[in-house]
Amino acid sequence: MAPEPVACAPHGKTEPVQPLLLTDDQRDFQVALRQLCDDKIAPRAAEVDREATFPWASFEDCVAMELPALGLPVDHGGSGADHVTQAIMVEELARACASTALSLLISKLGMIPVMQWGSGALQARYLPGVASGARQASYCLSEADAGSDVASMRTRAVRDGDHYVLNGSKHWITNAGISDLYTVFAKTDPDAGSRGVSAFVVEAAWGVQVAKLEDKMGVRGSPTGEIVLEDVRVPVGNRIGEEGDGFRIAMSTLDRSRPTIGAQAVGIAQGALDAALCYMKERRQFGRPIAEFQGLQFMVADMAMRIEAARGLVHRACATIDAGDPHGDLTKVGAMAKCFAADVAMQVTTDAVQLLGGNGYTRDFPVERMMRDAKITQIYEGTNQIQRVVISKRLLA
Repeated sequence: MAPEPVACAPHGKTEPVQPLLLTDDQRDFQVALRQLCDDKIAPRAAEVDREATFPWASFEDCVAMELPALGLPVDHGGSGADHVTQAIMVEELARACASTALSLLISKLGMIPVMQWGSGALQARYLPGVASGARQASYCLSEADAGSDVASMRTRAVRDGDHYVLNGSKHWITNAGISDLYTVFAKTDPDAGSRGVSAFVVEAAWGVQVAKLEDKMGVRGSPTGEIVLEDVRVPVGNRIGEEGDGFRIAMSTLDRSRPTIGAQAVGIAQGALDAALCYMKERRQFGRPIAEFQGLQFMVADMAMRIEAARGLVHRACATIDAGDPHGDLTKVGAMAKCFAADVAMQVTTDAVQLLGGNGYTRDFPVERMMRDAKITQIYEGTNQIQRVVISKRLLA
């Protein structure tokens, strides 16, 4: 007779640990959200992509289900959900519409620095509006010549009494022109390298200008653009942490957000597999459904295995965040989750197009959109090449 399982907490901690299987509450949430996505969000996805317009109707449906509040603290109007539950949300939304998923992801990303390192006053000022869906946020780190090498940024923040004056531009900013709040990283000491970077919450109304919106391959319903700051005055109280903390805050924020990019990638891949399976059961060649051809059966089996492996790695990374990173391996595991899931999404969506043949190459079917959407998951929040650098450094340390 097998012994009863014993729950072990790392380093003597007693906080609950995410089980390998989803809890009943998580499964119920997943079922309810999938119904919303199938009924309302998925039917709009093709038009959102074609028109390259922000998915306001879908975003409002998410607000009605209180999804913007999911990852924010209860004390400031959020639900305080665990990160695995947040990954479930992102995956289900991305399965239907990657742009809608990104509209939820980006505000959370913009507010992670405020939640983790912001003052109580800063949290009280901004988190409730984002939790309610009344406000949206962006994360402004990259510049034209400071992408993977973010420490080489040129945007400046100069102290002037009880304000900072910000000047510079940020590129590849998700939700540019939609967001009310911009978490901006700028040099307060240009001679100090990465130790000279500081972080600020900047309200759009203070003078944030959108200089350009990109015409993108994928996630076309989520605007990406260049923002310009010209003598924008930001109160000292809107600085996140201390002067010089910005680079550490930026990197730690990405550690916490990369697993949910992995969840987005898993959702895109799952949507492509589901579409391919449905097509294979209906499409007939040589007098029978193509689902009966063993060569294609092997393809979908491999696709499903890769997706399940990616999902498990994403949930492992999310559970590490919830446990407080007890073994100090979040940087490595988060990079693994994002990198592996993104590569899986690209491979699965490409195979889905192949399974649909000529139809997969047309916009009459969703898999070509999913293939285009998948590509960005290998690029943003650190390219997959950078993720491999991060992983290898931790392995060789």
